[in-house]
Amino acid sequence: MTGATADLSEDDLGWMLGVVFRAYVKAAERALDGIPGGPRGYQVLAAAVREPVRNQGAIAADLGIDRTVLTYLIDDLEGRGLVLRRPDPADRRSRLVCATDEGRAVWRQRRQALRHVESHLLGGLDPADAETFRTLLQHVACVAQRRDPLTDLCEAVAEARSIDGEEAPGGPRAEGSTDVTPP
Repeated sequence: MTGATADLSEDDLGWMLGVVFRAYVKAAERALDGIPGGPRGYQVLAAAVREPVRNQGAIAADLGIDRTVLTYLIDDLEGRGLVLRRPDPADRRSRLVCATDEGRAVWRQRRQALRHVESHLLGGLDPADAETFRTLLQHVACVAQRRDPLTDLCEAVAEARSIDGEEAPGGPRAEGSTDVTPP
């Protein structure tokens, strides 16, 4: 590599993640063509396939999708006969989202198509390195999901500053504060 690209690719995690993400999204959108909501709709369908069956609120939280947006995605998937809502026996106000037989078949087909996308994307690695990459990425993703810095931006900034050796101005945020202005 030459010039600015070489400088970016050597140590800029954001650039590297961006390149891989864009390549994945472009190929995944083609693989998921026809699923209502595209990749997000597929994620909802995948959640509906899993056991135990969960309600809309749990799916929204797991996928990081606004509940209103999720409702529209489920409406569209339900309209195509891929999922259905059924009352939650534990809470009549809640609806469980279940995949239909057709939804399960579509999910299996699209999951296979995404496996091909993943194989193509990781094709430059030998199989052992590709497996190691997937394992490490899964670990990083799970840790990031647990930390979810957007739930407390001030705490995330303070943590980042302490990692960088800086003292966060004003110390830790007061418990229960809803102020999202970084310290």
